[in-house]
Amino acid sequence: MDHKKTDYGNWVPLALMKRLAAIAGALLAGEVLLIVLDGPTALTLLVGGLLAAAVILWLYMLRCRVLFDFNRGGLMGQVHQYLTDHLPWDGRGTLLDIGCGSGALTIRCAKRFPNASLVGVDYWGAAWSYAKEQCQQNAAAEGVSHRVRFQKGDAAHLAFPDETFEAAVSNFVFHEVRTQPDKREVVREALRVVKKGGCFAFQDLFEKESLYGDMTDFVPASAGRGAGAPLHPPCGAAGFYSPLCAGPVDAL
Repeated sequence: MDHKKTDYGNWVPLALMKRLAAIAGALLAGEVLLIVLDGPTALTLLVGGLLAAAVILWLYMLRCRVLFDFNRGGLMGQVHQYLTDHLPWDGRGTLLDIGCGSGALTIRCAKRFPNASLVGVDYWGAAWSYAKEQCQQNAAAEGVSHRVRFQKGDAAHLAFPDETFEAAVSNFVFHEVRTQPDKREVVREALRVVKKGGCFAFQDLFEKESLYGDMTDFVPASAGRGAGAPLHPPCGAAGFYSPLCAGPVDAL
Protein backbone atom coordinates (compact mmCIF):
# COMPACT_ATOMS: atom_id res chain seq x y z
CA MET A 1 0.00 0.00 0.00
CA ASP A 2 1.17 3.54 -0.78
CA HIS A 3 1.25 4.90 2.78
CA LYS A 4 2.63 8.28 1.67
CA LYS A 5 -0.78 9.19 0.22
CA THR A 6 -3.02 7.36 2.65
CA ASP A 7 -4.25 7.87 6.20
CA TYR A 8 -5.23 4.58 7.77
CA GLY A 9 -5.14 5.86 11.32
CA ASN A 10 -4.17 3.71 14.28
CA TRP A 11 -5.89 1.43 16.74
CA VAL A 12 -4.41 3.64 19.48
CA PRO A 13 -5.89 7.07 18.64
CA LEU A 14 -3.80 10.20 19.03
CA ALA A 15 -6.61 11.70 21.11
CA LEU A 16 -6.16 8.92 23.68
CA MET A 17 -2.41 9.61 23.87
CA LYS A 18 -3.11 13.31 24.44
CA ARG A 19 -5.61 12.54 27.23
CA LEU A 20 -3.12 10.26 28.97
CA ALA A 21 -0.39 12.87 28.64
CA ALA A 22 -2.71 15.52 30.11
CA ILE A 23 -3.49 13.27 33.07
CA ALA A 24 0.21 12.61 33.68
CA GLY A 25 0.94 16.34 33.40
CA ALA A 26 -1.76 17.22 35.92
CA LEU A 27 -0.46 14.59 38.35
CA LEU A 28 3.10 15.89 37.95
CA ALA A 29 1.97 19.45 38.63
CA GLY A 30 0.04 18.28 41.69
CA GLU A 31 3.00 16.28 42.96
CA VAL A 32 5.37 19.24 42.66
CA LEU A 33 2.88 21.55 44.37
CA LEU A 34 2.35 19.11 47.26
CA ILE A 35 6.08 18.69 47.81
CA VAL A 36 6.66 22.45 47.81
CA LEU A 37 3.81 23.12 50.23
CA ASP A 38 3.97 20.16 52.61
CA GLY A 39 7.05 18.13 51.80
CA PRO A 40 6.90 14.32 51.66
CA THR A 41 3.59 13.02 53.03
CA ALA A 42 1.33 10.05 52.49
CA LEU A 43 -0.60 12.12 49.95
CA THR A 44 2.54 12.93 47.95
CA LEU A 45 3.39 9.23 47.93
CA LEU A 46 -0.09 8.42 46.64
CA VAL A 47 0.04 11.08 43.91
CA GLY A 48 3.57 9.98 43.03
CA GLY A 49 2.37 6.41 42.62
CA LEU A 50 -0.48 7.53 40.39
CA LEU A 51 1.96 9.62 38.37
CA ALA A 52 4.28 6.66 37.88
CA ALA A 53 1.33 4.49 36.80
CA ALA A 54 0.16 7.16 34.33
CA VAL A 55 3.64 7.47 32.81
CA ILE A 56 4.02 3.69 32.50
CA LEU A 57 0.59 3.44 30.85
CA TRP A 58 1.46 6.25 28.44
CA LEU A 59 4.73 4.55 27.47
CA TYR A 60 2.96 1.22 26.98
CA MET A 61 0.29 2.80 24.77
CA LEU A 62 3.00 4.63 22.83
CA ARG A 63 4.70 1.29 22.15
CA CYS A 64 1.38 -0.16 20.98
CA ARG A 65 0.79 2.87 18.75
CA VAL A 66 4.19 2.44 17.12
CA LEU A 67 3.59 -1.30 16.63
CA PHE A 68 0.17 -0.75 15.06
CA ASP A 69 1.31 2.07 12.78
CA PHE A 70 1.33 1.04 9.10
CA ASN A 71 4.50 3.04 8.47
CA ARG A 72 6.50 1.85 11.48
CA GLY A 73 5.66 -1.36 13.37
CA GLY A 74 3.25 -2.54 10.70
CA LEU A 75 1.35 -4.88 13.02
CA MET A 76 -2.05 -3.75 11.75
CA GLY A 77 -1.01 -4.69 8.23
CA GLN A 78 0.24 -8.08 9.45
CA VAL A 79 -3.07 -8.78 11.15
CA HIS A 80 -4.98 -7.84 7.99
CA GLN A 81 -2.68 -10.03 5.92
CA TYR A 82 -3.26 -12.98 8.25
CA LEU A 83 -7.00 -12.58 7.77
CA THR A 84 -6.87 -12.35 3.98
CA ASP A 85 -4.48 -15.32 3.85
CA HIS A 86 -7.23 -17.42 5.44
CA LEU A 87 -10.02 -16.24 3.16
CA PRO A 88 -10.68 -19.17 0.78
CA TRP A 89 -12.07 -17.04 -2.06
CA ASP A 90 -11.34 -16.88 -5.78
CA GLY A 91 -12.10 -13.16 -5.98
CA ARG A 92 -15.18 -13.44 -8.17
CA GLY A 93 -18.12 -11.32 -7.09
CA THR A 94 -18.53 -8.87 -4.22
CA LEU A 95 -16.91 -8.85 -0.78
CA LEU A 96 -18.27 -7.14 2.34
CA ASP A 97 -15.94 -5.69 4.99
CA ILE A 98 -17.88 -5.32 8.24
CA GLY A 99 -16.50 -2.53 10.39
CA CYS A 100 -14.15 -1.13 7.77
CA GLY A 101 -12.81 1.75 9.89
CA SER A 102 -10.40 3.70 7.68
CA GLY A 103 -10.82 1.26 4.79
CA ALA A 104 -7.44 -0.43 5.24
CA LEU A 105 -8.70 -4.03 5.13
CA THR A 106 -11.23 -3.29 2.39
CA ILE A 107 -8.51 -1.81 0.22
CA ARG A 108 -6.08 -4.64 0.98
CA CYS A 109 -8.74 -7.08 -0.22
CA ALA A 110 -9.37 -4.94 -3.32
CA LYS A 111 -5.70 -5.10 -4.24
CA ARG A 112 -5.47 -8.82 -3.55
CA PHE A 113 -8.59 -9.60 -5.59
CA PRO A 114 -8.35 -7.28 -8.64
CA ASN A 115 -11.54 -8.57 -10.27
CA ALA A 116 -13.75 -8.16 -7.20
CA SER A 117 -16.13 -5.42 -6.13
CA LEU A 118 -16.08 -4.45 -2.48
CA VAL A 119 -18.36 -2.81 0.07
CA GLY A 120 -17.11 -1.40 3.37
CA VAL A 121 -19.59 -0.80 6.20
CA ASP A 122 -18.90 1.04 9.44
CA TYR A 123 -20.76 2.97 12.12
CA TRP A 124 -17.99 5.61 12.28
CA GLY A 125 -18.87 6.79 15.77
CA ALA A 126 -17.13 9.64 17.59
CA ALA A 127 -15.12 7.16 19.68
CA TRP A 128 -13.01 6.20 16.66
CA SER A 129 -10.82 8.46 14.53
CA TYR A 130 -12.23 7.18 11.23
CA ALA A 131 -14.71 8.55 8.69
CA LYS A 132 -16.36 7.62 5.39
CA GLU A 133 -14.53 10.44 3.59
CA GLN A 134 -11.23 9.08 4.91
CA CYS A 135 -12.04 5.66 3.43
CA GLN A 136 -12.91 7.18 0.08
CA GLN A 137 -9.71 9.21 -0.02
CA ASN A 138 -7.63 6.15 0.85
CA ALA A 139 -9.32 4.10 -1.88
CA ALA A 140 -8.65 6.84 -4.41
CA ALA A 141 -5.01 7.09 -3.36
CA GLU A 142 -4.61 3.33 -3.77
CA GLY A 143 -6.27 3.35 -7.20
CA VAL A 144 -9.21 1.10 -6.31
CA SER A 145 -12.03 3.60 -5.81
CA HIS A 146 -13.82 2.43 -8.97
CA ARG A 147 -14.37 -0.99 -7.37
CA VAL A 148 -14.98 0.01 -3.76
CA ARG A 149 -17.83 1.80 -2.04
CA PHE A 150 -18.35 2.68 1.62
CA GLN A 151 -21.55 3.21 3.57
CA LYS A 152 -22.64 3.78 7.15
CA GLY A 153 -24.21 0.78 8.84
CA ASP A 154 -24.70 -1.30 11.96
CA ALA A 155 -22.97 -4.69 12.11
CA ALA A 156 -25.84 -6.05 14.19
CA HIS A 157 -28.42 -5.05 11.57
CA LEU A 158 -26.80 -5.14 8.14
CA ALA A 159 -28.89 -3.35 5.51
CA PHE A 160 -28.57 -6.10 2.90
CA PRO A 161 -30.83 -8.98 1.86
CA ASP A 162 -29.92 -12.56 2.69
CA GLU A 163 -27.09 -14.03 0.62
CA THR A 164 -25.97 -10.77 -0.98
CA PHE A 165 -22.19 -11.27 -0.98
CA GLU A 166 -19.80 -13.91 -2.24
CA ALA A 167 -17.41 -13.20 0.64
CA ALA A 168 -17.22 -11.29 3.92
CA VAL A 169 -14.42 -10.22 6.23
CA SER A 170 -14.28 -8.49 9.60
CA ASN A 171 -11.34 -7.61 11.82
CA PHE A 172 -11.82 -7.21 15.59
CA VAL A 173 -15.19 -5.48 15.25
CA PHE A 174 -17.89 -7.81 16.59
CA HIS A 175 -16.99 -7.38 20.28
CA GLU A 176 -17.33 -3.58 19.86
CA VAL A 177 -20.91 -3.74 18.55
CA ARG A 178 -23.02 -2.12 21.26
CA THR A 179 -26.42 -2.58 19.62
CA GLN A 180 -26.32 -6.36 20.15
CA PRO A 181 -25.14 -7.76 23.51
CA ASP A 182 -25.12 -11.34 22.18
CA LYS A 183 -21.97 -11.36 20.03
CA ARG A 184 -22.89 -14.73 18.52
CA GLU A 185 -25.86 -12.99 16.93
CA VAL A 186 -23.50 -10.46 15.38
CA VAL A 187 -21.58 -13.33 13.77
CA ARG A 188 -24.83 -14.92 12.58
CA GLU A 189 -25.90 -11.60 11.08
CA ALA A 190 -22.61 -11.42 9.18
CA LEU A 191 -23.10 -14.96 7.87
CA ARG A 192 -26.70 -14.15 6.85
CA VAL A 193 -25.57 -11.88 4.04
CA VAL A 194 -23.03 -14.36 2.61
CA LYS A 195 -24.25 -16.54 -0.23
CA LYS A 196 -24.34 -20.30 0.08
CA GLY A 197 -21.11 -21.43 -1.48
CA GLY A 198 -19.43 -18.15 -0.48
CA CYS A 199 -16.80 -17.76 2.23
CA PHE A 200 -15.73 -15.58 5.13
CA ALA A 201 -12.82 -14.74 7.44
CA PHE A 202 -13.52 -13.08 10.79
CA GLN A 203 -11.04 -12.12 13.50
CA ASP A 204 -12.26 -11.21 16.96
CA LEU A 205 -11.93 -12.14 20.63
CA PHE A 206 -13.42 -15.56 19.97
CA GLU A 207 -11.38 -17.13 22.78
CA LYS A 208 -13.30 -15.07 25.37
CA GLU A 209 -16.08 -17.27 26.69
CA SER A 210 -17.68 -14.25 28.35
CA LEU A 211 -18.37 -12.93 24.84
CA TYR A 212 -18.80 -16.03 22.71
CA GLY A 213 -19.09 -19.04 24.98
CA ASP A 214 -17.52 -22.21 23.62
CA MET A 215 -16.68 -21.51 19.98
CA THR A 216 -16.04 -25.21 19.34
CA ASP A 217 -19.74 -25.62 20.11
CA PHE A 218 -20.82 -22.50 18.21
CA VAL A 219 -19.16 -23.38 14.91
CA PRO A 220 -20.90 -26.77 14.43
CA ALA A 221 -24.15 -25.20 15.64
CA SER A 222 -23.83 -22.62 12.89
CA ALA A 223 -23.74 -25.39 10.31
CA GLY A 224 -27.51 -25.20 10.26
CA ARG A 225 -27.07 -21.76 8.73
CA GLY A 226 -24.52 -23.20 6.34
CA ALA A 227 -21.26 -22.18 8.00
CA GLY A 228 -18.57 -24.81 7.81
CA ALA A 229 -16.07 -22.71 9.75
CA PRO A 230 -12.99 -23.98 11.55
CA LEU A 231 -11.53 -21.89 14.35
CA HIS A 232 -7.90 -21.34 13.37
CA PRO A 233 -5.17 -21.30 16.02
CA PRO A 234 -4.17 -17.82 17.19
CA CYS A 235 -1.32 -16.06 15.45
CA GLY A 236 1.31 -14.28 17.45
CA ALA A 237 2.84 -10.97 16.49
CA ALA A 238 4.60 -9.07 19.27
CA GLY A 239 2.26 -10.74 21.74
CA PHE A 240 -0.85 -9.78 19.76
CA TYR A 241 -3.50 -12.49 19.99
CA SER A 242 -5.75 -12.86 16.97
CA PRO A 243 -7.91 -15.99 16.81
CA LEU A 244 -9.72 -16.26 13.52
CA CYS A 245 -12.87 -18.02 12.36
CA ALA A 246 -12.84 -18.66 8.62
CA GLY A 247 -14.18 -21.03 6.03
CA PRO A 248 -16.72 -21.67 3.31
CA VAL A 249 -20.45 -21.20 3.65
CA ASP A 250 -21.80 -24.57 2.60
CA ALA A 251 -24.85 -24.86 0.40
CA LEU A 252 -27.83 -26.34 2.22
